[in-house]
Amino acid sequence: MIRAIVAGAGGRMGGRIINIINDTEGIALVGAFERPDSPAVGKDAGVVAGAGELGIKVSKGLEPLLDKADVIIDFTFHEATIQHARLASRAGKPMVIGTTGFSVEELDELRGLSHNFACVQAPNMSVGVNLLYKLVETAAKVLGDDYDIEIIEAHHRMKKDAPSGTALQLGRVAAAALGRDLDKVGVFARHGLIGERSRQEIGIQTVRAGDIVGEHTVLFGGIGERIELVHRASSRDTFAKGAVRAAFWVVGRQPGLYDMQDVLGFRK
Repeated sequence: MIRAIVAGAGGRMGGRIINIINDTEGIALVGAFERPDSPAVGKDAGVVAGAGELGIKVSKGLEPLLDKADVIIDFTFHEATIQHARLASRAGKPMVIGTTGFSVEELDELRGLSHNFACVQAPNMSVGVNLLYKLVETAAKVLGDDYDIEIIEAHHRMKKDAPSGTALQLGRVAAAALGRDLDKVGVFARHGLIGERSRQEIGIQTVRAGDIVGEHTVLFGGIGERIELVHRASSRDTFAKGAVRAAFWVVGRQPGLYDMQDVLGFRK
């Protein structure tokens, strides 16, 4: 039985992960935590998540729970996640990280920390989205420079980072397939007299509205035709199920930084 701890137990994703763990054989919730000022602290994690009483109180932080864990699942905020990763690295406890919005420096630190523990870090845990990465890579290689690439992502009004980590990864995948660097060719906003679109640029545009769970469209626009690859998430459960799948996979792995391509066997 895999013993799991869930970070951000009072949040939307934390709650769904707790529910999926509760409904999945072979894994059990042994701890849950929140930031110290969260109203969820001290309450039953199952009640907070809408899963009924589980007899596990939401803790003020990760450190007191570490000895109980086989794996930590974290979908919180990038600054908090890095702090959790430091603790997990020192304790040698595997992590599954679905947090987005990391800076370059934070990702570099996470790579260094992963020398001491196994960590699956992915901007999107959905099986469908990870298949989309492969489809985008294939399409970009086949279509080449004759097709313009635009990525449109839409999420709920509460999402803090933009563009989404998934949109950025889609951009990186397309850029790499074409021998480009997204940091150099990415265009994240357009306004006014912008002039003719360059052949090399990859546009990534953001929508924030209502309760949209997550939508990503990759548009390949040629002369006379366009191809669109679309993924729409209608429930956060798709991400939660992917995270639990990653938790099963990462326990017992050698230290290192992995992603969902590894978990799903897509990595060549």
